[in-house]
Amino acid sequence: MRVIKAILIAVAALLLLLLGVLLTVNNQQQIAVDLVFFQFPEASIARWLLLSFFMGVVVSFIVGGITLMALKARLGQARRSATKYERELDKLRTVHLNQPG
Repeated sequence: MRVIKAILIAVAALLLLLLGVLLTVNNQQQIAVDLVFFQFPEASIARWLLLSFFMGVVVSFIVGGITLMALKARLGQARRSATKYERELDKLRTVHLNQPG
């Protein structure tokens, strides 16, 4: 199973590399990206497309990581609360059993 997974990952990586090469070859026009307060130097369309893609990946990892940390914190808090209430419930059960009826 590992061999099949490794082969599939290698094929996917080669396809992405081929796609990047085709993108670069077919988009050689030079453009300058002009933001409101800043203008970037001229570069090929492919470079700007790849740069924007990778910036999106980085931002997604950052936002996903922050969200994951917040969810883990909430999960830990919920587990502590559940443990506290389970202990309280166990105490109430033992108190009821120890009282003469």
